[in-house]
Amino acid sequence: MPRKRALVSVYDKEGIVDFAKGLVELGYELVSSSGTAKHLAASGVSVKEVADLTGYPHMLGGRVKTLHPSIIGGILARRHFQEDLNDVETFNIPLIDMVICNLYPFERAWEEGADLENLLENIDIGGVTLIRAAAKNYHQVVCVVDKADYNRILKEINDEGNVTLKTRGELALKAFSYTSWYDTAIYRGLMSQIAAIDEELPEMIPLSLRRDISLRYGENPHQKAGLYTIPIADKAWIQLSGKPLSYNNILDMDCAFRAISILQQDCACVIIKHTTPCGVAVGETTQQAYKKALACDPVSAFGGIIGFSRKVDLATAKELAEKFVEVVVAPGYEQEAVEYIKEKRENTRLIEWKGQRFMPLQLTGTWSGILVQEDKLPPLPDPNAGEWVGKPRLDLWDDLITAWKSVYLCKSNAIAIVKDLATVGLGSGFTSRVDAVKWAINQAGEKALGAVLASDAFFPFPDSVEYAKEAGIAVIIQPGGSVNDHKVKEAAMKAGISMFLSGWRTFRH
Repeated sequence: MPRKRALVSVYDKEGIVDFAKGLVELGYELVSSSGTAKHLAASGVSVKEVADLTGYPHMLGGRVKTLHPSIIGGILARRHFQEDLNDVETFNIPLIDMVICNLYPFERAWEEGADLENLLENIDIGGVTLIRAAAKNYHQVVCVVDKADYNRILKEINDEGNVTLKTRGELALKAFSYTSWYDTAIYRGLMSQIAAIDEELPEMIPLSLRRDISLRYGENPHQKAGLYTIPIADKAWIQLSGKPLSYNNILDMDCAFRAISILQQDCACVIIKHTTPCGVAVGETTQQAYKKALACDPVSAFGGIIGFSRKVDLATAKELAEKFVEVVVAPGYEQEAVEYIKEKRENTRLIEWKGQRFMPLQLTGTWSGILVQEDKLPPLPDPNAGEWVGKPRLDLWDDLITAWKSVYLCKSNAIAIVKDLATVGLGSGFTSRVDAVKWAINQAGEKALGAVLASDAFFPFPDSVEYAKEAGIAVIIQPGGSVNDHKVKEAAMKAGISMFLSGWRTFRH
């Protein structure tokens, strides 16, 4: 039986010497590109250089090494096709039975701030070709791209005499996934260096995902789940302490990230439960902001996610430790605060938010495909740009902006009532806008008197304004745009409620 041949061309050389020695012991002949060949030879491994097979030296500063018919043909040749075997004999092509290859570290170059020229030099061409050729011909060729598979392959050859077809198929799928990730990394990395096409949304969005965290289960115990990331993506957060995160924790954290992003100009706190705010407030300190947010709905806040737009200090940590909190999210923590919560509530997860987004688009999986939209805020309301109905209440403008930001975070139909820079009533996720108004007013109680009310979309009828009047609401902010706007405005004038029409809807489904 002819001796089997393995082609080795790796940038990451961890574990390759032991793997190569194991293959030699199992009867393989090794062929390698120059850098890998020198590394193996220096460790006492018998190896031939690619140039010995091709008759061509490496050229163009190393850009062309393995791209030669003697190499590619040896990988792609179908052993059961006589025509292929005739070509192999005619052109004296050495058959290759295994390809071990990993690629230039493009992602690392990007992370280290490489300029465009260096990024381009870190795009692997020959390696990708070797991998795809081997994976395509996996019935005859073993394709190895992951050092975690080295021992598994040696054991299988030793036990079975060869790598099984099942394993070859699995390795081929891993190889195509690997090159897909690599290509996506290149696309995303070069996007930051090369001017993007000026269009509303790109025609194509290369998307490759890698599991970053394995989760115990999804929203419910019967659902498998994980957190996946894309190439060339900054880490959005780091976990400082507490139990492993759950799927639902991460969903709620995402809402907290969104909240503190929109509230980051203020010292603010948001309390999230089931992806819905149950308290939003701005204060002089994080401790004060937390107390004000908690007062909106202390019952729902139990077991919630607490987000802060400022560093958490020890005084705030002491407040947090008095109640059961699943997760705390903040851009930073005083060390004393971290140690205190670790001691008092060791299971509470402390998350440091880095302010980076996964990607600037919002992707939602549906039965029909993936819905894509820009993930961005409308312009912040401007008291001089919208339409005032009744007397402009600039004295309550800060409350109006807080209410507008709060309602933006809620599920539609949504209403937020704010007083003294804190929500006192939140109606979120209602199928009827007037019912959302009723709920928020009921929750606010007497605090609704003199407060401001924000709606995420227009009022279809005047009834919501009439309920606001009964509760003593002073000002309403809403986008307008209803066919009944004139009736709604008349109701506000009649009720003595000032109303600001911003012109921007903030639906959230």
